[in-house]
Amino acid sequence: MAGPVRITPEGIAEEALKVQRKLLAGLTTLREVGDVDYGATPREEVWRDGKVVLYRFVGAQAATSRTPLLVAYALVNRPYMIDLQADRSIVAGLLARGQDVYVLDWGYADRSDRFLTLEDYIERFLGGAVDHLRRRFGLPAINLLGICQGGTFALSYAALHPERVRNLITMVTPVDFHTDDNMLAHWARDLDVDLFVETLGNVPADMMNACYLMMKPWRLLVHKYVGLVDILDDPKAVEDFLRMEKWIFDSPDQAGEAFRQFVRQFYQDNGFVAGSVVIGERAVDLAQVTMPVLNIYAEQDHMVPPDASRALRGLVGTGDYAELSFRGGHIGIYVSGRAQVQVPAAICDWLAQRD
Repeated sequence: MAGPVRITPEGIAEEALKVQRKLLAGLTTLREVGDVDYGATPREEVWRDGKVVLYRFVGAQAATSRTPLLVAYALVNRPYMIDLQADRSIVAGLLARGQDVYVLDWGYADRSDRFLTLEDYIERFLGGAVDHLRRRFGLPAINLLGICQGGTFALSYAALHPERVRNLITMVTPVDFHTDDNMLAHWARDLDVDLFVETLGNVPADMMNACYLMMKPWRLLVHKYVGLVDILDDPKAVEDFLRMEKWIFDSPDQAGEAFRQFVRQFYQDNGFVAGSVVIGERAVDLAQVTMPVLNIYAEQDHMVPPDASRALRGLVGTGDYAELSFRGGHIGIYVSGRAQVQVPAAICDWLAQRD
């Protein structure tokens, strides 16, 4: 059992002097760091539909997998989180293990995108990228990795077009939106989403970010910036911190109509569980997801609780279903040191057994 904490005038003075030294060092560090960039891996544009662009990542060695892997990220953040920097890149890990990796960049929605629907994002954009890769490789189906909201899109697409998806991987993907520990769902359940969208049009990125920060206000608005003082004398650590901050606040606005449909069908109606999701005029039945599925979730995820992801097991129609439990949070699953070792290896080993 720990003894009482002793606070002395000498200890306070020593701590104050330590903080002062850190702050003084920070004046030099911040001048050295300047602006930070992101994206460790070269990429090339291979397909485009308006603002939506499909990129191919160019690895140092040729891909050995014969089936391309398409990554669909969420709309609310930029997809470069999976390739943030050289030592924090899920993409680099996948490329090093022979995958041919593509990512769909949704772009930044503006007023001209106000009436884009879920059908546009799932059938037109995601489906268009899938069809491009199928034509490019002469394959009937490709491998698909959906992350967070991109995972709900990937599940919907795979249910509507099971013949076009060879293997499906979902990562920190919400499936059951009505679990007791899903704070976002509790907030959204009673939202008058019609009034919300009719008033705002597109949903501002700053408003979305404010909601996410308020899920852990002490950790995300106070603690991490207090912790910044401890690294002010370390230019590399400060650069990493600023790069992460840049990603957090580099958020696109949300197309109003797609936002309305997503909140109503998923957060409010719990559409996957209820079997009520409709994309365009077609019903989404997860029992039609008959290809192999690997579902990866984070044990300490405050945005997509584990139970929200694990619900997938009882809904899909495949007999080849596997789960990977990652010890970390919603962001750590991309950027932590543990993730760099575990996640790409698990994905590639699983795909290798099926390709």
